[in-house]
Order: sequence, then C-alpha cells, then structure tokens
Amino acid sequence: MIVCKSQAELEVLREAGRIVAETHRLLAQAIRPGVTTAELDGIADRYIRSQKAVPSFKGYNDFPGSICASVNEQLVHGIPSKQCVLQDGDIISIDVGAKFGGYHGDSAWTYAVGTISDTAAKLLQVTEASLYAGLAEAKPNARLFTISHAIQKVVEDAGFSIVREYVGHGIGTELHEEPQIPNYGMPDRGPRLKPGMTLAIEPMVNVGERYVRTLSDNWTVVTVDGSLCAHFEHTIAITDDGYEILTKC
Repeated sequence: MIVCKSQAELEVLREAGRIVAETHRLLAQAIRPGVTTAELDGIADRYIRSQKAVPSFKGYNDFPGSICASVNEQLVHGIPSKQCVLQDGDIISIDVGAKFGGYHGDSAWTYAVGTISDTAAKLLQVTEASLYAGLAEAKPNARLFTISHAIQKVVEDAGFSIVREYVGHGIGTELHEEPQIPNYGMPDRGPRLKPGMTLAIEPMVNVGERYVRTLSDNWTVVTVDGSLCAHFEHTIAITDDGYEILTKC
C-alpha cells in the first residue's frame, strides 16, 4: 500500500530532508585526497545526531556505518573504513539517511575527488541529469513508471547502462516503503501519483555493462566488469501541481 502523507507529516519529513541535505553539504566540503571514508562517516554521524536525529542506516539489517560510502566501481552500500583512503581521480557515492521525529530522509550524491577523468565527469553529469529528467515527470495523475522511463532514456542515450537489481522506493516512517521505483520501464504504466506521496528517486548508472555483484562483506555492491558507476538520489513529495525536493541543499 502506498501511503499519502498529511501536511503535518510532510513538515517532519522536510526537517528530516534538511538534515540529510546539510549532511551532504558538510561531506562535500570534506571530500579530498587523503581523507578516509571512516572520517566522512564520523562527520555525518556527529552532525545528524547534533540535530536530534539518528542515522537511518546505522544498524539497519546490521549495517555498521552511518553512511554508505562507495568508491569508483562500488555502486552502493560501501562500508566506511579507515583503510579506504580517497585518491586524486576517484569518485565517491555517498548515501545519507536520517530519521527525525519518526520519519526518514534519504539522499545520495556522487562526488569527484580532486581531478577526475573525462569519462568519470560525463558519468556524473549524465546520472544527475537522469535524476532531474525523472523528477520532471513527477506530478499528480502521472504514472510512476513514466519517471522510470525518463531516467532510462537519458542514461542509455548517453551510452551508459542502468542497474536493474536496485530501485528507488517510497519513504516515510519506514526507510523503504511501497512503491518500488525502477530506473527503467515503459511510460504511462504503474500506479498514478497523488499529492502526499513521498518517494526516493535514485538512478544507479554504470559506464560499462549493467551487471553488478555483492562482495564477501555481504554489503558492498560492485560492477561485474569493474567499470565506474554513479548514484544520485533525492527524496521528494508529490504536491498539488508537481513535486517538492525534500533533500535539496
């Protein structure tokens, strides 16, 4: 069942989203060669807790970190580590979740570390563009998979591939709620969007083939061919005439 949120609930979700967005702003300032992903995790954890919120991911199905920090060929669910030292030319996808007042905000962004390759820069530009192309289709009475189709078209027109094993989702009192939101599909299909729906839209894109696998830590997802990948995500609310980004800096 897809739950539409009341105005009072949306106010709490806005605050959860603000905390997530501000966490990303702080992390963006800290990302540079020589920094470990454990240090980034600490920055996020301290800020989220300072806002009377808790990290959504910490302890979620026993996940050990407060953020997911995924570098280069790591797509999602990278575990922060003191041994993972960022290098010039890396890209890092950071997924941040915060629970405030019983409601979650969720956003991911992929950042350049120092000077990155042209291919990496194009990957980041295309993946971010696909997110906003999907969001442009988020409006009352539109069908959900029209968002999915818009994301897929931008990515595949650029010569990249969409990961199909992982999808966006509804969000609210639970981190993952209905509906599931794939990043590919036929337009004008799926449930109709209604005001009050809150959704996490999150394209996940590979430079090479779309296939991924999970490492032996049972969390970190990597591309099978070792190619670079990117992940961008915003939590949004469907409004009377479109959408509102709840996790916008």
